[in-house]
Formats: sequence, C-alpha cells, structure tokens
Amino acid sequence: MTDREALRSTPQPRPRFRLDRSLLVRLFGPRAALVHGDMMMLDRWGFVKSVMPRTGNGEAAFDVGCGTGAFSLNLAERGYDVVGLSWDRRNQAVAEERAAICGLSGNVSFPIGDARELDRHEQYKNRFEYVVSLENIEHLIDDRKLMRDLAACLKPGGWLVLSTPNQTYHAVTPSDNGPFSKFEDGWHLRRGYSEQMLRELAELSGLRVEVIGYCSGWFAQKLTWIVRQWGKAGYAVTFPLRVLPLLFDPLISRIFRYRAFSITMLAYKPRFDAS
Repeated sequence: MTDREALRSTPQPRPRFRLDRSLLVRLFGPRAALVHGDMMMLDRWGFVKSVMPRTGNGEAAFDVGCGTGAFSLNLAERGYDVVGLSWDRRNQAVAEERAAICGLSGNVSFPIGDARELDRHEQYKNRFEYVVSLENIEHLIDDRKLMRDLAACLKPGGWLVLSTPNQTYHAVTPSDNGPFSKFEDGWHLRRGYSEQMLRELAELSGLRVEVIGYCSGWFAQKLTWIVRQWGKAGYAVTFPLRVLPLLFDPLISRIFRYRAFSITMLAYKPRFDAS
C-alpha cells in the first residue's frame, strides 16, 4: 500500500466548525457590531451619536476601554479619526479584523493600553476633540485619577462623552445589588454614580458639565435579564427584539418614571484659562 492509499484508508478527523465571530459585520457593516453581546449597547450608542454628529472634518476621538471596537468603528464610519484603546489583545484583534472588513482601517487604530496608565502616555495628551468612556469608570479604584487623565487627553474645547451605571438603578439580576469587588478584577467596584458624583469628578478635573442624562430603561433591562438567565438561548430569543428599547423605553420611562440603568454625561474642557 502506498503512502497516499494508506492516508485515504485512515479515518481523518473532521474539521471543527467555527462560527465566524464577525459574520454579522461582514453582512451588515459596523452597525452590526453594536448588537453583539451587551443588550444595552445600542442605548449607549444612541447617547453617543446624539452628542457626536457626523463630520467631514475628521476630528480625533479617543475610545478608552473600547472592548471589541463597536463604538470606535461606528464613530470612524461617522467621519472621526478614532483611537480605540484596550488592554485585551484578543479584543483588539477582533476590532482590527472588523475595521478591515468595513474598510475603516485607515480611520481607526487599536493600540494596546491600560486606562489606569493613561498619564504615562504623552502621545495622548491634549490630542483629541472627543474622549469616549462608556461603562468603564465603575471598574477602577481611582476614579478621580481616571477622570483627570481623560480630561488631560482632550484638547482645550474638547468634549468628554461618558456613561456609567446609575447609582439608583433597579437591579436586573441579584448580582447588581452586590457585593461589589474590592479589587480590580473586572467586576464593578461600586454600584454606580449619581449626578452630583459625576459633577464632582468633572469639576475636580477641570471640566464643565454640559448635560447629564440617562439611558437603558425598562425594555432594555428586561432583555438583559433574559440573556443573563438563559445564556446563548436568551441571546437568540432577544436578538430580533433589540430595536424595541429604542422605540419604547423613552415613553415607558416618561410615563412610569422607571429608573434607567446608566447615567450619561457630556462635559466640556474650557478653551480659555480663567486666570
């Protein structure tokens, strides 16, 4: 028997099927990245795009704690020159892959970096018209330092676009009531922030708060509950329902005064030195 015949007669392992992690992005573009994973991501994107209009000027935007790059990609698609920062090499690889798929590699980059060490990176200081930090600050012990470092990355006249859990949210699942971590292990270190807490941090960092708002209401929270309870099956069930919170949560919140899960802030770095 020849080697080739022996090879044919030997059972060969079947290739393992691997789901394309960027299939939806291939099919539908960067917006599809907003429906991966977190049920409340679309709500936060609604906040971001409301304060960051489309542009033809290529303003520099810094997405700190960018995850797999969903917001970075969509900001690049809106005309911004984006740097998406994360410490997670896998996430950065996914983000770079999706940028290439969408033809946005020339408008967005994904360096590796730790949000706790922004002050060590001179190349980011006074560089950006917009700094975006979504659901990050609650994970870090020294939130005052983070806010100060985010402000330092802004050019005078720049804007900080931030979201974080609302201190008085309704718990989606019991874990949202704590106990919260005492170490930076990836879980929340505090329940969330009130309006006055965010104003305090912003003012101590030399920023002026333009507006405080809220996002992720009743519908978004209930879809999140399903995903947390049912895992992948919950994700499949809720996938076609992702648009419903955008349509109905503002009305439900207004009528029933249902507390949003996240609080949002747009803050301004003064153009002129008051002295």
